[in-house]
Amino acid sequence: MPYDPLIVGAGTVGVAALSDAQIRKALDLYEVLSPDAYTEFLREWYQAGLEKAGAYWQYADIVTCLITLAEMIRPTRYLEIGVRRGRSACAVGKYAPECEMTLLDMWENKNYANMENPGPDLVREELAKVGHRGKLEFVIGNSHKVLAPHLKEHGHSGYDLITVDGDHTANGAKLDLSDVLPYIRVGGALVFDDISHPKHLHLKSVWDEVVTSHPAFTTWTYGELGYGIAIAIRKRQ
Repeated sequence: MPYDPLIVGAGTVGVAALSDAQIRKALDLYEVLSPDAYTEFLREWYQAGLEKAGAYWQYADIVTCLITLAEMIRPTRYLEIGVRRGRSACAVGKYAPECEMTLLDMWENKNYANMENPGPDLVREELAKVGHRGKLEFVIGNSHKVLAPHLKEHGHSGYDLITVDGDHTANGAKLDLSDVLPYIRVGGALVFDDISHPKHLHLKSVWDEVVTSHPAFTTWTYGELGYGIAIAIRKRQ
């Protein structure tokens, strides 16, 4: 019997994303992007880990995972839910510069999680800084109102890479994950943030319920340090 067509599984991506090489690439990305309090904190965090443990330090977050996935699967279509300043999109855009991107956010809260949420103009500028040249579309609105109709109209060819980092309530996150799951191509990946965030510990259970239990996906999670991250890769339809 032949294997599933998948060659690179979520575990392979996870091992690579934990490496000091990917952490250094994330540091290089932050050198290019406009700084804010969170990216400055992350730079100090990365540097402290590398100073203490060097190449032995293992740490993964949404940026190291997206850099790794962009390098490994070379996405041509990317969907992101929860964009803010575009840090995650830039991690993809730098390493898959021709990738077509659809970025969805409400962009109405100027104090999102105690951080600025400036809007699409800044995101466009940040993507230009990292050399992204692909088609770029912004979808503005609540994902629970605009995502499903958008996917029904524009998602028929599927996506190579999807990030879900929007509504952090249990019901909201479950709805976003359930909406996007059918649109991931075989070999394509899903990234889900904050699974070990102390204020959102329910997200790990949501992930397990919706994604880990799904027979068509291989999954990997990391929650040892930071706020945690989860990856899934579709191995069959």
